[in-house]
Amino acid sequence: MSDAPDRAAPAARPKSSPRKAAFASWIGSAVEYYDFFIYGTAAALVFGKIFFPSFDPSVAAVAAFATFGVAYITRPLGAVMLGHIGDKYGRKKVLTFTLLLMGVSTFCVGLLPTYGQVGIAAPVMLVVLRMLQGVSAAGEQAGANSMTLEHAPPHRRAFFTSFTLSGTQAGLILATLVFLPLSSLPEEDLLAWGWRIPFLLSAVVVAVGMWVRRTLPETPAFEEEAPQKKERMPLVELFADHKGNLLRVIFAALVSVVSTIFSVFTLSYAVNTMHLPRSTMLTVLILANLVALGAIPLWASLADRIGRKPVFIFGALGSAVLAWPYMWAIAHGEVALIFLFGIALSGIVYSAANGVWPSMYGEMFSTRVRLSGMAIGTQIGFALGGFAPTISAAILQPGPMGWVPVAAFVTATSIISAMSAASARETYKVPMHELGK
Repeated sequence: MSDAPDRAAPAARPKSSPRKAAFASWIGSAVEYYDFFIYGTAAALVFGKIFFPSFDPSVAAVAAFATFGVAYITRPLGAVMLGHIGDKYGRKKVLTFTLLLMGVSTFCVGLLPTYGQVGIAAPVMLVVLRMLQGVSAAGEQAGANSMTLEHAPPHRRAFFTSFTLSGTQAGLILATLVFLPLSSLPEEDLLAWGWRIPFLLSAVVVAVGMWVRRTLPETPAFEEEAPQKKERMPLVELFADHKGNLLRVIFAALVSVVSTIFSVFTLSYAVNTMHLPRSTMLTVLILANLVALGAIPLWASLADRIGRKPVFIFGALGSAVLAWPYMWAIAHGEVALIFLFGIALSGIVYSAANGVWPSMYGEMFSTRVRLSGMAIGTQIGFALGGFAPTISAAILQPGPMGWVPVAAFVTATSIISAMSAASARETYKVPMHELGK
């Protein structure tokens, strides 16, 4: 009898590492979105004054928010490029690149001269670096979601994938915590040098993220797909066979308007228009996101039991309702109600949609096009979320009821998001190899 191995024996299935993938996605997203969100906080508190000082204060606020939103212009471009690379060559390559690009871009923001030093060149350089941040963010979240989804056990895909969004919340908490002590500085010191500290610290958090991700294996689903010969490129296949789900993701992703209005616009509105203390509003952000850290995996676990759609729709419609009392409380300076409605809105209700979308969107596509589908769909939808603070600053009216158009804007986009999710296929019981087919 020959000792030669049986050539017909099937190759061993690549081993999954759900916990390692979830932790690597969590820490990577925390690092990426620490970098991304310190920009939003700085745009709300200082960028209008140091990069657009010659403008009327209200116009400067719109301009500063526009530099925040400009990253969302390059996010669809980054999604096309990095989504294709991730679907063709692997998730891990994309995640390494995005972490480095975000870190370098953010660190360089901390080194920029101000308008008073170099004139118009300062905001131009700021916009360029913000656009590079957008390219990075486009690939990071979709890559991390795909990585975690494809490593997860079949019956717990929403739970494990939700750690990507928990990492995003952790990044926002870290960014806000860094700004909290800086907000107590005299305004002259904050504008002169204090605002630079969070950006320069990004070098440390990026080093931590790279250390955690260095040994993360490629996903079993991708390894099984890689050897197969395909005539069509992933992007061609996506637009040919998955147009309906791509459109669903684009419109469902409009729920992100809730996040940017809460974390960026209402911060500026409360501090600069209603003259509430910076420390109060930053504390609301921190507490809401601490609650979200616990709520996101709980909502995701529920979605593994009853389905993705009901949990997501509840989060979108509940956010549409709670936006109204939260903005009313800010307009009337009701601090206790600001905390109550802010935590209920962002920490609890919005977390239902936020914790479920990584699995819901990812399960709409096959492994062959998953990263591209998630990246392109979300980044086009997120583009409106990115410009939501700019739109809101432009439609904000004077007087105690001036916030009403902004609340109506949040409600409209949340309803559209819920309707898009309602039209999707329920996938929580569908096996991995049948997703997107």
